[in-house]
Amino acid sequence: MTLDNVVAQIDAEIRRLMQARSLLAGLAVKGATKKPAKQKAVKAAKKAGKRKISAAGRKAIAAAQRKRWAAIKAAKSKVPF
Repeated sequence: MTLDNVVAQIDAEIRRLMQARSLLAGLAVKGATKKPAKQKAVKAAKKAGKRKISAAGRKAIAAAQRKRWAAIKAAKSKVPF
């Protein structure tokens, strides 16, 4: 293959990719304006209320984290450095 053939093939591939990109970009713009009603309902349901954690739940999470930190600290103290 000569250099001219390689350049011609690259140019042809670029044209094909640009055409495919323009087609996909056109679909993305058209599809972005219309959302199905089901998706809107799902988003509304997700925003319905904020979940709250109980005090007991927070204490349990804090205790578990302290246990993980203690394990890491104990592992570090065993290293002779």
